[in-house]
Amino acid sequence: MDPNRYHLSSVWSVPAHPEQVYRVLEDVARYPAWWPQIRTVRQLDETTGELRVRSFLPYELRFTVREQHRDAAAGLLQAELRGDLQGWSRWQLSPAGPAGSRILFEEDVRPGKALMRRLALIARPLFLANHAAMMRAGERGLRTHLTP
Repeated sequence: MDPNRYHLSSVWSVPAHPEQVYRVLEDVARYPAWWPQIRTVRQLDETTGELRVRSFLPYELRFTVREQHRDAAAGLLQAELRGDLQGWSRWQLSPAGPAGSRILFEEDVRPGKALMRRLALIARPLFLANHAAMMRAGERGLRTHLTP
């Protein structure tokens, strides 16, 4: 196992139709309005933005997100990540019940920060806990954002 490779996944459940959720998730520039750990998004061009992210650990990640694949009919958004995180992330939406959505978030990344790579063996559990806390907060924020 490579301690510097992270394949992460989270499943969210929200009480909104996939089409509505998709519109929110494709608007990366507005993530800071509902996801507290995404501190800023700076649009670089039509398909690329730079994100600053910080969860409970005392470090900030800065990386670019470039759209790789967008398919509203399939409920799929995928992006390439470069910078402090390198790899890809993907949202996959599907209906859940009469008026809800199941959201699968997957990420396959390697740290771009040298310190994170050096600390991988001892700090990996902390990095994973940090990511899990960020994902829980994202789900809560999205639920609140989608509630009228």
